[in-house]
Amino acid sequence: MHCDAKFDFITRKHHCRRCGKCFCDKCCSKKVPLPRMCFVDPVRQCAECSVISQKEMEFYDRQLKVLMNGATFYITQGSSEKSENVVCRLSNNHRYLFLDGEDHYEIEVARISTVQILTEGFTPGDIHTYTSLLESQCIIEGGNSRATGMLIQYKPQGSDELLQMKFTTSEDFNSNKKMSASWLAAMHKAAKLLYESRDQ
Repeated sequence: MHCDAKFDFITRKHHCRRCGKCFCDKCCSKKVPLPRMCFVDPVRQCAECSVISQKEMEFYDRQLKVLMNGATFYITQGSSEKSENVVCRLSNNHRYLFLDGEDHYEIEVARISTVQILTEGFTPGDIHTYTSLLESQCIIEGGNSRATGMLIQYKPQGSDELLQMKFTTSEDFNSNKKMSASWLAAMHKAAKLLYESRDQ
């Protein structure tokens, strides 16, 4: 399914354990762990799938812990002027964003349609946009400025109305600001990884 090799007794078919397509040995020689599909040991994957699986492994090893530990943000809902200080973290089952402040909010990750990571200056060229779960539009990626916030669009449970929430890093303590920037960087990688794996 990738080259013109003819399968016979000597040239065997190999299945990529991620996409399930047939390849010759040369086109399906990479071996990468695939724990999300219950393959604990490295398994045979085609070149395209092995790159995505490798990125996923790096994400699970590094960024997932950051997202689950959480960080402090000011959140603003819709066009409201009022902001609330919350701790935002990914739930243990990776299905919800928990926002804990004066109130408790839960946003189902599968119902988030757009994630924009806002960087210093908030100019259009400095916004990293990933349209991820509900729609499949193009990715716009800007410069390498420091992340200062995030803008998400999501549909609440039981509704088709698209809501918007803005997250801004807290200026209170330097350590909080660093944790928030790390959390945003991890969210940026999560959105990018999700878009790439859905687009495959």
